[in-house]
Amino acid sequence: MGAMALCIVVGLGLTAPAAADPAGAGLLTSSVDRHGSAPTAGTDGVGDVLFPQAGNGGYDVRHYHLDLSWEPATGKLTGSELILATATQSLSRFNLDFRALAVDKIRVNGSSAAIARNGQELTVTPARPLRDRVPFVVQIEYSGVPETAIDPDGALDGWIPTNDDGTKPTGPGSDGVFVAGEPQGAPTWFAANDTPTDKATYDISMTVPDGLTAIGNGALVSQRSRGGTTTFSWVERYPMAPYLATMTIGRFAVTQGRTPKGLPTYIAVDPTLQGGPNDPAPVLAKIPDMVDYLTNRYGRYPFENIGAIVDNARFVGYALETQTKPVYDRPPRESTVVHEIAHQWFGNSVTLASWQDIWLNEGFATWSEWIWEEEQGGVTAQQQFDNLYADPDGPWGVSVVDFTDPADLFGAQGYDRGAMTLQALRGKIGVDKFDRLLRTWYKTYRNSNATTEEFVALSEKISGQQLDEFFDVWLHNPDKPVSW
Repeated sequence: MGAMALCIVVGLGLTAPAAADPAGAGLLTSSVDRHGSAPTAGTDGVGDVLFPQAGNGGYDVRHYHLDLSWEPATGKLTGSELILATATQSLSRFNLDFRALAVDKIRVNGSSAAIARNGQELTVTPARPLRDRVPFVVQIEYSGVPETAIDPDGALDGWIPTNDDGTKPTGPGSDGVFVAGEPQGAPTWFAANDTPTDKATYDISMTVPDGLTAIGNGALVSQRSRGGTTTFSWVERYPMAPYLATMTIGRFAVTQGRTPKGLPTYIAVDPTLQGGPNDPAPVLAKIPDMVDYLTNRYGRYPFENIGAIVDNARFVGYALETQTKPVYDRPPRESTVVHEIAHQWFGNSVTLASWQDIWLNEGFATWSEWIWEEEQGGVTAQQQFDNLYADPDGPWGVSVVDFTDPADLFGAQGYDRGAMTLQALRGKIGVDKFDRLLRTWYKTYRNSNATTEEFVALSEKISGQQLDEFFDVWLHNPDKPVSW
């Protein structure tokens, strides 16, 4: 274990693993743990309705340490990963989500472990079972050319190579990488417990050839050049779901600053997008005002910095709210930037527990677009609602929370109908109680996970109303509501 890894372990209050533990008194254990239960295998999925094999049971990750390097000419990624976790049962073996890349070495608590692979599932059998409620350390060395994931709706996900001219590479080499992991892309570039319910802190270092910039979540703690390469080291000190991690690489013009209230900003723009009528600078300049506005509406900004990564990668087809540094595949519209910043509260800090609850992310961010535009003197949130409600081709036909086809994950029912649900609720319980509801929702579930059922319960508590029928017609009935 290197000095950095040892420092992380000690900093988290863990003990560096010993090479052996014959007495069974440390991180290793005998065949029966101190609670008297025989070790069993952790599950190879958490049973999410849309992605049942995503995530794994039997442990909780506390921290990921990644030391990576990338070669543009070949597309090869080399990684040294350390995972700090705690067993939630006595484990004979456990799984990690990890796609395609070759595992060169794996150790658990300092001892070599056996592995088996089946698709995205990497099954790890430690030399000795792991104790329930005892921390353990996994070290993984890996390498190879990452494979971009293809989502059920056909979208690219995870590690997405890019060219300087904005086109999609046709071979292994590229000029950069657009990294956006929702919903199943994180395991394309690191081994993870890839479920939104297992949040952890991260520190990630990426070494790239000089001239390229590697941008991750949280704070840039060091940037070191040596021998023709530069290593960028990022630390995210706040809990983060794996799908929100990024390490986007390319040629970027970087501007660092602070909002009027002192929040650090980090804005990276592909130089090919600067200048001309589509220069993103005027929109990005509004980020401090957007953060301040949403802070006043929802509560203190969740993290220690905010930024944006604007890449020239239109073939990707979307932006993503990667924690603290949303990534954009083109110069974004003002509404898109508001949307992704709002996700820092709703989606990143308050994170869904099930992918069927995607409206808790997208509906809240879309409604934030509406209320921002209203406050800027544009179309009101109620007018947005009325326009969608009058549209016969509006967001009807798919239930907001009961859909079972993963291809519908990013459909209009989560975005538009989710926002309409909030606006209808605002009208039903009144503006003051609605504003208090959103602030309380954030305050209550900050840095954790939440469900639709919990939002309904909180809505009823704050409003003093019984709202089963309201939420049934808006969230569960796929048809257009006619009364509520």
